[in-house]
Amino acid sequence: MYRPGGGWMHRMPAGPKLACLALVALVLAALPSTWATAPVAVGASAALYVGCGMGVLAGVRVLGCQAWALRWVIVVTAVGQLLFLGPEAAVANTARVVAALLVAGLVPLTTPVAATLDALEHGLRPLRPVGVDAARVALLVTIALTTIPVLSKLAGDIRDAQRARGLRPSLARGALPFLVVTLRHADDLGDALAARGIR
Repeated sequence: MYRPGGGWMHRMPAGPKLACLALVALVLAALPSTWATAPVAVGASAALYVGCGMGVLAGVRVLGCQAWALRWVIVVTAVGQLLFLGPEAAVANTARVVAALLVAGLVPLTTPVAATLDALEHGLRPLRPVGVDAARVALLVTIALTTIPVLSKLAGDIRDAQRARGLRPSLARGALPFLVVTLRHADDLGDALAARGIR
């Protein structure tokens, strides 16, 4: 997901960046459930993408891609909130969740995986006395973050293969092939870690 660039967010050290973006996401998530929350939350996340140093057009394009990737989160959150809490709370809560996720999405876009791994490991070192292995936890989080786009690409490849065979992509047809390629990816990842002496 990393997009090379020379903007201020790309140049910012990974540790402070993680802390600042986590703080922004928490502030957005803590906004009240009112109509005014939606434009504030969406505007704040859009301003971060446009002003992060990728360029205005590139920022808008990336924001659109990120928002499109969250479309099912938006639908499920909005419908569930609408059924139980009403329109104002549904709009506000959905905007808060989506804005927080969009802000969190800036981390892998502007930070190389190695820098994220180093920052997480450094930040978790104070927990060593209570038995937390900072290196293993950082590696686990980094693998999880990098696996999500890989699985998304695999799902897209399966849909493309189904279309190429004249089939209409569906969850029923795609579930088994997706499971197979996911397990194969997990095996390859396990073999790569074992080859590097990581157990």
